[in-house]
Amino acid sequence: MAKGLYHYIAEAWKRPYDGWHGDLMKQRLIEWRRQPAVVRVDKPTRLDRARKLGYKAKQGVIVVRVRVRKGGLNRPRPRSGRRPKRMGVEGYTAWKSLQLIAEERAQRKYRNLVVLGSYYVGEDGMYKWYEVIMVDPNHPAIKSDPQLKWAAESASAKGRPFRGLTSAGKRMRGLLRSRGLKGTHLHKWKKKAKERELKKRHEASRGARLIVPEDKKEA
Repeated sequence: MAKGLYHYIAEAWKRPYDGWHGDLMKQRLIEWRRQPAVVRVDKPTRLDRARKLGYKAKQGVIVVRVRVRKGGLNRPRPRSGRRPKRMGVEGYTAWKSLQLIAEERAQRKYRNLVVLGSYYVGEDGMYKWYEVIMVDPNHPAIKSDPQLKWAAESASAKGRPFRGLTSAGKRMRGLLRSRGLKGTHLHKWKKKAKERELKKRHEASRGARLIVPEDKKEA
């Protein structure tokens, strides 16, 4: 059976930094680093992924490439007294994924548009790039499109990334998993709470008493 164009595009993106595609990505990243953090592009880099999200080559549909810094978060160093263990400056992990942050930044720049979704297009040692598919709900071509007119008719279409309604937002909320909340922050909280109940976890800062082993208690 003959395979289509989208199949070969998807195969190339399974290992985007190998072979001829790796040389192409290297040239792209050199160019993207010199561009602004949020920039509108003429055509999607990954046509197969863009089509799945609802992209069409018509008026009212735009593609935005967003650059997001990689890594965790740091907080301002406390001015008042703390012991070093409780400074809480480094090592914070964001609740949101970088993909969701990219969608929110695109939405802030283009406030009158509706975000359909986004996909990964590249990264280097410092940044990640995502392309966000957006539509204009007030454009006549969108209002008359059977697949996209919901963006114009639905009152809840505005600000979708901020309410966790895109695929990246639902993944962060644990709604795209078939096995509950495993892998989310809520699962981590429940796991820690269970460890405290079973006295396997001791946190002095929360006022918990020191857990003494049973053999030492008897002595």
